[in-house]
Parts: sequence; structure tokens; C-alpha cells
Amino acid sequence: MIINQLTFLLLFCLLGWSSAMIRPVPGISTSDRDGRTLHRTKRGWMWNSFFLLEEWTGTGKQYVGKLHSDMDTEDGNVKYVLTGEGAGTVFEIDENSGDIHATRRLDREEKASYTLSAKAVNKTSGQDLERASEFIIKIHDINDNEPKFAKDTYVASVSEMSNVGAFVMKVTASDADDEAYGNSAKLVYSILQGQPYFSIEPETGVIRTALPNMIRENREHYQVVIQAKDMAGQMGGLSGTTTVNITLLDVNNSPPRFPHSNYHLSTPESTEIGSSVGRIKAYDADVGENAEMWYSILEGDGQDVFNIITDSTSQEGVIMVKKQLDYESRRLYSLRVQVTNTHIDRRFEQQGPFSDTAIVRITVTDVDEPPVFSRALYIFEVDEDSPVGSSIGIVSARDPDTISHLVKYTIDRHTDLERLFNIDSNNGTISTLQALDRETSKWHNISVLATELSTALQTRVPVFIKVRDVNDNAPEFAMDFQTIVCENARAGQAIQTISAVDTDEPLVGHKFVFSLSVINPNFTIFDNEDNTAQILTRRSGFNRREVSSYLLPVIISDNDYPIQSSTSTLTVRVCACDSHGNVQTCSTEALLLSAGLSTGALVAILLCILILLMIVVLFAALRRQKKKEPLIISKEDVRDNVVSYNDEGGGEEDTQAFDIGTLRNPEVIDTNKLRRDIMPEMLFPYRRTSPLKDNTDVRDFINGRLQENDLDPTAPPYDSLATYAYEGNGSLAESLSSLESAATEGDQEFDYLSHWGPQFKKLADMYIGQESQRET
Repeated sequence: MIINQLTFLLLFCLLGWSSAMIRPVPGISTSDRDGRTLHRTKRGWMWNSFFLLEEWTGTGKQYVGKLHSDMDTEDGNVKYVLTGEGAGTVFEIDENSGDIHATRRLDREEKASYTLSAKAVNKTSGQDLERASEFIIKIHDINDNEPKFAKDTYVASVSEMSNVGAFVMKVTASDADDEAYGNSAKLVYSILQGQPYFSIEPETGVIRTALPNMIRENREHYQVVIQAKDMAGQMGGLSGTTTVNITLLDVNNSPPRFPHSNYHLSTPESTEIGSSVGRIKAYDADVGENAEMWYSILEGDGQDVFNIITDSTSQEGVIMVKKQLDYESRRLYSLRVQVTNTHIDRRFEQQGPFSDTAIVRITVTDVDEPPVFSRALYIFEVDEDSPVGSSIGIVSARDPDTISHLVKYTIDRHTDLERLFNIDSNNGTISTLQALDRETSKWHNISVLATELSTALQTRVPVFIKVRDVNDNAPEFAMDFQTIVCENARAGQAIQTISAVDTDEPLVGHKFVFSLSVINPNFTIFDNEDNTAQILTRRSGFNRREVSSYLLPVIISDNDYPIQSSTSTLTVRVCACDSHGNVQTCSTEALLLSAGLSTGALVAILLCILILLMIVVLFAALRRQKKKEPLIISKEDVRDNVVSYNDEGGGEEDTQAFDIGTLRNPEVIDTNKLRRDIMPEMLFPYRRTSPLKDNTDVRDFINGRLQENDLDPTAPPYDSLATYAYEGNGSLAESLSSLESAATEGDQEFDYLSHWGPQFKKLADMYIGQESQRET
């Protein structure tokens, strides 16, 4: 390092002295436009670049070089000025001598050169003696930066079993020093850790394998330390390191192997088809897809009963039941199972075979099984007219266990809600409980349960019962035929084609026969022998005024056994037709036409009559209705309401003349109506003139009672007083009012008042006392 720095210093000194020379150039005289001769001295500043070592370690300021102008006569009148990059900060100039110094240590990696300008100025006049000229100060590099890798740690991989020299990866480092100057940035790569497995090319940094056939199963991860050193790897050079983590990638170079040559499994005989019996697993030292395997059965007496599949997640062979097991039939099975790699690398086939085999023995254990029916399902047939209790068929089930148990049969009533069938619990005979009708239901689907008595285990089987057809339904008309005959019809004219239907289904198909129950003088029937028939007229001259319709009984028979027949009545209406046989009117309209009225006219007349009746009823209702004044105008009216009635009821025996409407809404006198918004001045604004003389005692009594009630603070606020001018003649007490008493008070006898109780005591004392005074 010291030798290098001394060499750089010596070179710098030589270059520095030679670069600071200022040479005068002879002036060239020229003439201007006005004829004057101008003399200009042109000086060439012959600058060579200044060189300065970086990272100066000396004391004081670092000398760069000296500037001198030929205009400087050493009289102190010339001043040197420095401008440009770093002038005044990084570099300074002695304005008298022109010496340039660096004020601080410089780093080439921060800035490699500086461009500055220098000129000579007259101190007195301030005029430029020399035009400013540029020069460059270059920083000479020293080896002060170590190589650096882009990453502290690299990750790489290479396949196992690779040949020597297989490419792993390339690492590069960088050096901030000047590559164009010396060996400061010339790097050499080497391995500090990781030999003898890997090597590196010194100039390129390419890492390669150094050993053949490295096996991942033996060692998978390697850590390699790489060094980069400058100065071409010479002593004194700086260095940097990085770590490369290398992983060996797996290849399929390991075959699968069973850890055991024999396996023993057991399963109960009740294991369902598709269920697992057990698992076996082979091991492969490879990983990923190289360790994927598939299992198969090569041979064995259980090939038809068992199957093996591969669990892709766990890489296990799962043995499944393919056929129902039966302990009583066979108890032991043997299988030869093979395992093979799914992905085989042809480069390593010589290391094979990449498969293995093992023997698997499966033992079937006994379980208490439910009964087993002799069939998976039963189909029976029965005639629909079979009597109740008829046998339909027999189902049979047995206990498959070694020790057989009794089996009982029942019908699942959820499948026979109408309870149409029964089964013998001992022998499984199915019979009818009710009569069956094929036309109601052609098939019946029920479930029969077989139950083992000792264990209550059950098995069900479907039973399909078909109801066979029996000719028990008579044919009938296929539709409601609307048959008409024209008045001008000729004898032998076909007026209707009829057909029939039968809900039965004979094996040979339907064959209907049509005939008339009796000989009809008006119509006859012709059987077309294709399950249709024609109705023909036997005469002409039909008249709707004489007979508007005819009833024609038709007998329809089938050809099945036993023969069924029915009589259907065909209604034939007589209608008026034109000459082409088109119907114009039928019997109901013909009667209306004979009266000279059409249907529309009759409807109009009926509507007019209905409207007239409605008008008469409405007029009568309006005449009877009277405008009634409400008893109380408003519910908020809390003043007295004195209501006057001008008549009285007919007594207890009068139930005809009494009208409750009179009490609810009494007739209001138009001539002198009472105001409802103020208290009435007169208690009775109108009443019937009494033929009797004014009775002072009664008036005084009523006024006294009225005053007492008006002054009573506990009484209701207002009274409602209803008066009656007369009472009915049928009352036992007759009239209690004095308004229409006898013409003379002497005609009255008031002894009966004393028998009416304490309520009438005061009244009796008044009247009986007055009578005694009159007699005296």
C-alpha cells in the first residue's frame, strides 16, 4: 500500500510541474474597418490536467499546482482568480502566487474530476490580463474500496446425481475503485467454505458441482462461502464475501419399498360394498411427484371380492370391499399387491425396478346378520274381483348366521295406509284384507319386514302387487251427445254417430255392440262394428210443436267375459232446419216464435216490467218515510230535554197499537218547537186540553217535588220528563193521570190508593182527606 502511494505521488509531481506552464503566443495585428491597426496579444494557456491523489493523509493542505501568467512581472500587481467546481470550497488559489491547494481530503468514488477556470486580473484597474481558461483536476484512485456482492445470501439449487461441473449459479461482486487504473478493481473469486462439493470459476464467479452423483437422500442442503478479492487476488488486496445456500433437487432415483412382506387385515362380514378394509403403505425416499405411487392387485383368490385404490394424499393403498362378504361362505382371502412409482426417470432405470410387492391376507369375522330374503324384490298378480282373504303370494327370508333363528313377517303399514293386505307372520303368505279395484289403482307397492326374534334385526323387501283386470264395468257413452233431428228429415237419414268407452282393459281390446232396448217407431240404430253406431230416422214429418224431443234408450254391450252391458238414454231434440240441413231454431225457441215474439223481445219486456216494479216500490217507500227529528241534537248537549208525547200506549193487553218508534222519536209539533240550546220556559209547551177543572193540589204537589229535585245537590244535573195524555183502556190500574179524570171530583173514589203501598201514601192522604171534607 505504501509503495503504491509513493508511486502515485511521484507520478503526480512530474505531471503537476509540466502542466502548469504558461507560454506566451506572439500577437497578431489586424486592421479594423476604419483603417486603424489593432494589436492583440493572444496567449495560449496550455493546460494539462492536474492529478491529485484521493484520501490525502498528509498534514496541512494538499498542493495541486501553480498558475503563472507572462503578464505577471512579479511586482505584485497581478491577482489570480479561480472559479468553477469546488472553487473556494474544495480548492483555493493564492491570488499573488497562483498556487492551488486542496482544502480537504477528496474521494474519487464521490467525484472523480473537477472542472475549473483561471484568469489573471490587474489589481489596480480590475481588468482581466488573461482571458479565463478551463482546466481539469482529476482525482487519482487508490485501492480504498473492498469488493461487495449484491446480496449477503444467495439461494441456489441443482439436481442430485448431477455430473461434475454442472452449473449451479453465477455470483458477481462490484468494486467502487477505478477499473481503468491499476488492479484496484480487478476481482478474483474463490471458495472459502463448500469444498470439495462445489467449485467456482475465479474470473466469472460461476459455481459448479465438484463431486459426481451427490445424493439428496444423504445430504440435501449445502452452505458455500464465496470470496471476491481485488488487486487480482494479490497480497494486500481487499476482499468481500457472500453465502450461497445450495439445495439438491430430488430426482426419481429411489424405488418404493414395502416395510413388510406380509400384511394381515380383518373385517366383519357386514362391511358394506365400497367400504375400507384396511391400509398398507410403501415408502419412497424421494419426495414430491417422484414419491407418488399407485397400488394394484396382481393375483390372489380375493381379486373378485376386494379392490385397492391409492390415497393421493397419504400415498397409501386402501383395500376396499367390491363384493358382499359372507362369513359362512368364506373366511380367509389372500392378495398379492404391487406398488409402482407413477413417474419414472428413464435415466435411472438401471437402478430399478421401481416397484415392490407384498402379500395381504384378509380374515372375515362373523357378525349377527339380519334375515335375508330369497329375492331382492317380489312381483305378484291378483284379480280385482278376488274375495277378501285371497292369497296373493309368499315371501321368504332366512337367518344367514350359523345358528339360525326364527323369522317373523310384517307389513310396513306406512306403505299400506288403507290396510288392503295382510301377511302371515310365520310363513310370509300375503293375502287381501279388502276388495281390490283395478280402476282405482292398478299397482300396489308395499314393504315387507322380516324380523329376527332373538336379536330384533330387520330386513325389508319391496313387494309389487299388480291388480289384473276383470270385466266388471259396463260400457257407456263416450260423451254427452247433443242429438237433433230436423223437421224436414227424411226416413233413413243418419242424425248422430255415437261411441262408447269402458274402464276395463281386455287383453284383445274392446268390442262394443249397440242396440235399442225396444223397437222405436221414430228411430233405429245401425252398428258400424268399429265401436261406433249411427242413429237413423225411421220416418219423416217430425214437428217440434207436437213433440219437441224424444228419449231413445240405447243398449251397449262388450265382448269380454262375463259380458257387461248398460243402457244409456239419448235425447233427440226436434229443430227447424233449412233445406241444406242447417239448424235454425230448436223446440224452445219455436214455441216463442209461435207467439210472435222473439227471445230478444221477451227479454226486453221482462226488463221493462222489472224496472216498473222497482219504481213503484221505491215511490211507496218514499211516501211512507217521514223526516224524523232526533231526540238529542248532539251528544255534547247536556241540558234538560223535556219530551212531550201526545198519546199513550194501549196498556198491557194492547200489543197492536203500541209503536216503540213513537217513544224513541216522538212527533215534534211544527207550530211550537222547543229550542235545544236553552232551558225551556214552559214545562209543557203543548198538551191536549183536559176536560177536567184545574186541580190545584196536584199542581202544587208536582211543583214542590220539582223544586226539591232542582235544589238537591246530589241529583243528576237535568231531568228528562215524559208525559202521557192518556193511557190504554186495557190496563188494570186504568189511568193514573188526573188530566182526564171524571168531570167532577165527586165521581172519583180514592180508597184504592191506600192499598198501593207506602209509595202512594202521601197521595192517598191528600185525596182521601179531600173526599172526607167534601162529605162533611
